[in-house]
Amino acid sequence: MHSKKPNIFSISAAALISIGLAPLALSADSAKFMVIDGHNDLPWQYHERFGNRLAPLDVADRHEDMEPPLHTDIPRLRDGGVGAQFWSVYVPIAAYGGAPGDAALVLDQMDVVRRLVERHSDDLALAMTAADVRRAASEGKIGSLMGIEGGHAIENSLGTLRSLYAAGARYMTLTHSKGLAWADSATDAPRHDGLTEFGESVVREMNRLGMLVDLSHVTAATMHDTLDTVTAPVIFSHSSARGLNDHPRNVPDDVLKRMPKNGGVVMVTFVPGYISQERRDWDLARTGQQASLAAMHPYDEGLRDELLAEWEVAHPKPEATLSQVADHIDHIRKVAGVEHIGLGGDFDGISSVVQGLEDVSTYPALFDELKRRGYSDADCEAIAGGNVLRALEANEKEALRLQTERPAEDPPEGGVGAVQG
Repeated sequence: MHSKKPNIFSISAAALISIGLAPLALSADSAKFMVIDGHNDLPWQYHERFGNRLAPLDVADRHEDMEPPLHTDIPRLRDGGVGAQFWSVYVPIAAYGGAPGDAALVLDQMDVVRRLVERHSDDLALAMTAADVRRAASEGKIGSLMGIEGGHAIENSLGTLRSLYAAGARYMTLTHSKGLAWADSATDAPRHDGLTEFGESVVREMNRLGMLVDLSHVTAATMHDTLDTVTAPVIFSHSSARGLNDHPRNVPDDVLKRMPKNGGVVMVTFVPGYISQERRDWDLARTGQQASLAAMHPYDEGLRDELLAEWEVAHPKPEATLSQVADHIDHIRKVAGVEHIGLGGDFDGISSVVQGLEDVSTYPALFDELKRRGYSDADCEAIAGGNVLRALEANEKEALRLQTERPAEDPPEGGVGAVQG
């Protein structure tokens, strides 16, 4: 079933010109800018809720009242001015190193994206290149790119990495929540102080392919090792500024200062615990309270739940706000420059939302706030999508150069066991 295509989503003419497009027909409200969002977990929602079956959920319809909440559907993407979306093709990682079969599960998620595009071809268009994004926008469609969340997907194999690129993956987050045999995760015990020699090979091969290297989820040491290795711009598909919130998933200032030389883009995310330091402190305190109650009452789950509820009443949960998201954008502009900011909402991958940024329809409210803070139309266009499109084009150009200079890398001598280090 195809959804009925509206006349056009609202994009400013200057935004289209900035990414090489002729202006499309605009609505009366030209305050919206064409968003290219770095991270949306709608494919995983299909996995979790419906076993990867598309029929039970028609995203051509609005689903604001769905429980648990769904943040994404085509009408709300249109309302938000989303012109292209990196759909996350994610599978969980339960333990250090990942597990056999992770690659097959990622391919299943990629299949979900392809089938979504086919089912809604009036509104969505599969995109593999920056030119595809432009073409989709010229046709009034939402360019649909795929990004792998977590290098466990390649199962320590450069061949699998190349195969996933051939299948359509256009970025890969080097790690997810657990470390790998070749890279350290921000939320796991570090084992390598960054990248191993094989990890550097993975990054070099991603550059040779033209696959964006995504540094969300990795340690600061891994960020620096990657920046020392790459020859093309990196992205952070869904991270914010550690200078405002000391969450390990955010980007420290010494890394932000390297963005101008690299050309990379930090795509500010809307995860409450990454935005508000007060919310992060509350989350940590609640986790500590849970652990304490588990130790005191190990055999009485009902009592633990009751006491935790009492604690939450006595300690109200702070909410993150749209204004605080804009503060993160301000901070990155101050340290790195406006050319190195993007947006990666993490919608449908989060269980709570920022006040004022509740779903994919709300990006215009953020641009209203940025305009109030003195950001120009050109600034907003760059943040909305121009910067990440530039990074994608730079990776494509560098891939063409590298492919004339060197062949695909061989597996490490000694086999998979040699990736340790």
